[in-house]
Parts: sequence; C-alpha cells; structure tokens
Amino acid sequence: MKALSNVKDFLIDLEGTLHIGDQSIKGAVETIDFLRSKGYSIRFITNTTRRCRKTICERLSKLGFKISEREVFSAPIAAIRYIKKRSEELGLEPTCYLLYTGDVHRDFEESGLILTDEKPNFVVVGDAGENFTHTALTKAFRLLLEGAELIAMEKDRYWKSQAGLELGAGPFVVALEYASGKNAVLVGKPSRDFFMSVLADMNVKPEEAAIIGDDVNSDIGGGKAIGMKGILVKTGKYREEDLRKASVKPDVIIPSISSLMNLLT
Repeated sequence: MKALSNVKDFLIDLEGTLHIGDQSIKGAVETIDFLRSKGYSIRFITNTTRRCRKTICERLSKLGFKISEREVFSAPIAAIRYIKKRSEELGLEPTCYLLYTGDVHRDFEESGLILTDEKPNFVVVGDAGENFTHTALTKAFRLLLEGAELIAMEKDRYWKSQAGLELGAGPFVVALEYASGKNAVLVGKPSRDFFMSVLADMNVKPEEAAIIGDDVNSDIGGGKAIGMKGILVKTGKYREEDLRKASVKPDVIIPSISSLMNLLT
C-alpha cells in the first residue's frame, strides 16, 4: 500500500490491538511473526498502568507472543524517566505517592524511586480501578495542596476489558486537576515525549514509522502529531462515533491487526 511504502518500523499498541484481556486478537501472533520475518523493527507501547513491564511480557507470552521486556515501552516507564529527570533538575528526592492497582509499583521500586504517602514530591496517577476511592483521591488532593507535582501516567477516558468498557485514569486525573488547581504532566500516550522517546530508542525518524492502535486520539493522534503514519484497527475500544468526532484522521483503517499482512505483501 502506497500510504505505508516508506514505513520501516512499527509502534504497536497492546490492549485492544494485540489482545483483549486474556484473549489474543485472531491472527495477531502470526502478524507479529510476519513483521519480524520481513525485517521490520517493532516496539510495543501501552498506557497500561496495572502491570509492571515484566508481568506484561509474561502475560503476552502466555498468549503466544514472543516479546522481550526491552521491546515494551509503557506509561509507567515514561513516568519513571520523567520523575528521575525532574528530580535531578530540581535537586529533589524522587519520592512518589502512587495511585494504582496491580503490581506496577515493582517498576518504580526497581528503578530506585521512593514510594511514600508522607510529603512526596510527586503524585503519580495510573488506572487504580477499585482503588479510586474517596479516601485515596482525597489523600492525593491534600498532597498536591502541600506542594507535590501531579503526574498522569495516562488520561484515557476508558478502555475495553473482557467485561466491556471501563473508566480509565483520565476522569480521575481531571477531578484532581479541578480540585487542586494544578495541571497534570501527561507522560503516557498521546504525549509527544512518549512517542519521541520510543523512536529515539529505536533510532528511527517519525516519517519512517507507523503507529498501530485502537484509539484514534491516544494512539493515532499521538503518532501523527510527530509525523508518523497512523493505522487504526477496529478492535478493542474502537468506536465509529469516536472516529467521526476526531480531529485527526488515520492513514489506514483495518478490521484488525491481522489485516496488516495483506497490506504489506
């Protein structure tokens, strides 16, 4: 396909694009194997904040994907890089109050960041699921008033689980912004720094890469904003209504990632 003629590298979303919950998208495993056989460089990107990178890879392995940790770039990894850099700039300890669920705390602890609820320098918000309680949000709000910076690992409005659409971290981040009067620093998709960091890691130019995802704003919008091609899949959280309302338009729309093989042969 002409729209993809200059593409040498792919950034591929995980949840909703390669799998939904514990079920892989039909043909997704074969598509990744195909891309590797053709010599394309690949990075797997995700705003998932419930799992550390090791657990993400273990889960993907169980679904049949052969993906290494170094190939995965997640919103928590982006948050860790930002906090380390910001702490050095300000001469502060990298102390964080982490609003989360799952085992994503392992990425933070293994990187040397300090998790605490006693006067942290950063309040970091991920998808905390049922842990988005009034108590937890009030704690985060008070820490922000005491001077902590607000970091949003993602601001997705919703995502699709096997049970259906569920609220993401976005609505809760906005609530904290409104209450505290502070603007969150977004480090996950569709942040420009997020995408540029992935491309820098691959040593490729934006015009040589394409983003494949199920979110027209977070995935396609983020990639196209820096000059990448955008391939939208009609799986996961894809909704026709979102596509109609979006200011950004994908270069290619396909039923699922498995359709990519036909476009590249």
